Amino acid sequence: MRPTFLALLAFAALACRPAPPPLTEADMTAIRAVGDSFTVFFQTNRDSAMAELYTENAVVMPPNQGPVEGRAAIRAFFEGYPALPDFAGTPVEIDGRGDLAYVRGTYQFTIPAMGRTPAVTDRGKFLEIRRRQADGRWLVHIDIFNSDVPLPTR
Repeated sequence: MRPTFLALLAFAALACRPAPPPLTEADMTAIRAVGDSFTVFFQTNRDSAMAELYTENAVVMPPNQGPVEGRAAIRAFFEGYPALPDFAGTPVEIDGRGDLAYVRGTYQFTIPAMGRTPAVTDRGKFLEIRRRQADGRWLVHIDIFNSDVPLPTR
């Protein structure tokens, strides 16, 4: 009987904890600022600066390949992209509580033509999970994106 009572007491104590506070306008502004910086860095091919917008142990989950884990690997992943001057990322929804938030949005860009390869335009959607850091920055911890453009048929 005593272990059951202690378990119920522990459960009640956990259930009575206050919920983390909702995001403030300052949080929303800081989250948008990281997204704006990401856009500028992608447009100007600043992969090192872009990687700094991710937590040290972040995970990027791009389409058609395995996850990219850790800031150094994320930096190397972005080095594979050319500058995309027309890149646009648009947040559609931002929400969260406490030190955890998510951003759902859309993106669009064109990879310029190179040699015999024609320009390729892509558009799609993304979902980011953000964590507030001790210094107040909202860095990307998990990033997944995928295209709305169908794969070419051969």
